[in-house]
Amino acid sequence: MTDEQWREFVSHGTRTGKLSTVRADGSPHVAPIWFVLDGDDLVFNTGKDTVKGRNLARDGRVALCVDDDRPPFAFVVLQGRAELIEDIEQVRHWAARIGGRYMGENRAEEFGERNGVPGELLVRVRINKVLAQAAVAD
Repeated sequence: MTDEQWREFVSHGTRTGKLSTVRADGSPHVAPIWFVLDGDDLVFNTGKDTVKGRNLARDGRVALCVDDDRPPFAFVVLQGRAELIEDIEQVRHWAARIGGRYMGENRAEEFGERNGVPGELLVRVRINKVLAQAAVAD
């Protein structure tokens, strides 16, 4: 996929991502997430005290897989390093944008208020590697 194609693919509809973080013992932890792209950054929210939040505070390396499980199948894997942001205005802003993507614009502010609270993090990942393949089964 071209740069434009993989960006369109991961941003299409309500495709979720499967985020991999690194546990303290070096083993992987994978969890589904809602996200949006912001230029060359992947942006999502998580709780500071979740497994993801604790893993990212200790080791910012991440990989995210977004796939289409229908023939002919396709996937994009994004890799990068996470920056954790606790600024409540930024957390709320991006929580609303993400909520709007997945739940509809009519509910965006609801999700911004729900997830834009102390203890929640804005996670901004600068994408430094992309592996993208369309039509895997062709």
